[in-house]
Amino acid sequence: MSLTFDDGTFIRAEMETPLPPPVRNIGVIGWMRENLFSSVLNTILTIVGVGLFLLIVPPLLRFMVIDAVWTGDSREACLGPDVGACWPFIGAKFGQLIYGFYPIEERWRPNVVFALGALLLVPLLVPSWPMKRLNALLFFVAFPIVAFVLLTGGNIDASAFLFERFGLIHLIVGDVTIAGINIAFWVDYILTAIVVALLVGAVIGVIGGSAPSAARNTLMVFAAFGVLVLIWDIDFGLPYVETRQWGGLLVTLVIAVTGIVASLPLGIALALGRRSTMPIVRLLSIVFIEFWRGVPLITVLFFATYMLPLFLPAGANPDGLLRALVGVALFSAAYMAEVVRGGLQAIPKGQYEGAMAMGLTWSQMMRLIILPQALTLVIPGIVNSFISLFKDTTLVLIVSIFDFLGQLRASFTDPNWASPVTLYTGFAFAGLIYFFFCFGMSRYSLFVERRLNTSHRH
Repeated sequence: MSLTFDDGTFIRAEMETPLPPPVRNIGVIGWMRENLFSSVLNTILTIVGVGLFLLIVPPLLRFMVIDAVWTGDSREACLGPDVGACWPFIGAKFGQLIYGFYPIEERWRPNVVFALGALLLVPLLVPSWPMKRLNALLFFVAFPIVAFVLLTGGNIDASAFLFERFGLIHLIVGDVTIAGINIAFWVDYILTAIVVALLVGAVIGVIGGSAPSAARNTLMVFAAFGVLVLIWDIDFGLPYVETRQWGGLLVTLVIAVTGIVASLPLGIALALGRRSTMPIVRLLSIVFIEFWRGVPLITVLFFATYMLPLFLPAGANPDGLLRALVGVALFSAAYMAEVVRGGLQAIPKGQYEGAMAMGLTWSQMMRLIILPQALTLVIPGIVNSFISLFKDTTLVLIVSIFDFLGQLRASFTDPNWASPVTLYTGFAFAGLIYFFFCFGMSRYSLFVERRLNTSHRH
């Protein structure tokens, strides 16, 4: 509707209905024009990408699905022209690939550990899940102890191992028994627990800048140390399973999870130590980080497995898997420290000044203001380190620890399944397993980034 005047002009009384957008700018066609063919370079890259997809994906699907063999009892089922993946080989070796040489009648114990880990990890990863502190306490404190007892069987006489072999008093005077009580053993127990607790409490106090906090944490560590040794000495009635019998995906997950869980807090402490104003703390942190970053992981594993026992007291020979776990954790912590330090350097100076102006202590400033922002900024780097660590677990094969890939390579030596496609089938299955875990970590990191709005895009 419009108003017309004598001179032919008019005024529109209501807005004209907008025309719909061009069809070529909306829907699938619009998305393709904007993302795939928006320029000459993008068009060329799209064509090349489609060509690579057609070159790689159809043959891969044909090998793994269409021409694959799904049933059979031996290599004869996978022989013949144009035969694809030999999946019966994976089925026959599946238990070995997951558990290694763990006793078949005791495999329910790793299954319980896997189930408990998943039940505790999933609620921890879901942001809306309640009782996060309790969940974290169960996953990071209770679960490792339960998993250790289940996988090994417990009753490892940890007190004798720790104190009778490494105790200073016992090494000097030997067994001193009064009224049936080994005095040297208990003196070593108390002294070792106090030293460990004081070291941990001192580190926490230096990082947090609070003496009461250091004292409180010292008592907590002292109590936790005693409880841990007590639990180790309890006989749960489970047969003992040596770590040499572990293998497959079980070992891969044990090494990866231990390294991931241990490297992040150690990396944060080292990053804070490297930025500390105390020269000794800063120097020690720099030396630690640069030493571990300057040595290949293969060298670390080799030294921990074959050279470390030469420097220990006579008769002391820590478990091989334990030595590998410590080496991987320390190695990963050095790299994690540099990732976290990058996040700390990205925080504007005004954040520090504002926190100090509010009267916050150093510990409160770091815990409540600086570290949350720094860790949010470096989520991609942290997850990248986790993914790299998960894939680097395959290097433990050089020290005779059969992880998932090592167990797979060992299974290729079985003549009952020797065929032209067995090797390709095994590595295809290994690729799917590693892709599942690595892609899962990558997607979760993207979810966390979007939730915390760290993309800085408008």
